[in-house]
Amino acid sequence: MRKFSRYFFWTVVIGFIYYAGSRYELHLIEHGQMNYNFWPAVIFATIFPIIIGILLRLPNLIKEIKQEKAWSVNWIKLLAVGLPTLYVALVPLLSLTIMYKYLPFAIDIIHLDLTMIAGVIFGFVLLDSLKEDSEEEEDTIQMAGK
Repeated sequence: MRKFSRYFFWTVVIGFIYYAGSRYELHLIEHGQMNYNFWPAVIFATIFPIIIGILLRLPNLIKEIKQEKAWSVNWIKLLAVGLPTLYVALVPLLSLTIMYKYLPFAIDIIHLDLTMIAGVIFGFVLLDSLKEDSEEEEDTIQMAGK
């Protein structure tokens, strides 16, 4: 019952943060329409999904940190999954710069739903790529290298 309570509480907290963030984003969009300044809304729309992804992974990371073991970064996961999703998540922000016309696939991935999902995935992978050093992973790395 304790695990259920913890999961339920964390779900409510993330749901509340998502609701409050969505309301704040609408406020920023309305304010931007009045002032013709969309930078705050676009910056928030870029960063907020990444924060949600971090919050989704945070409980397990805290549990793993309490084990007090040595840590390292899974660079393969961070580069293979994190880098492309970060690019997709940053496209709306980069679209307001002069670099926009030089970005590959920028017009195809400008949809906010896609960038929001990519931001959540990047935030999750960012914390998930932190891993404990263990003999099992060293064995898999050695086996992959042979």
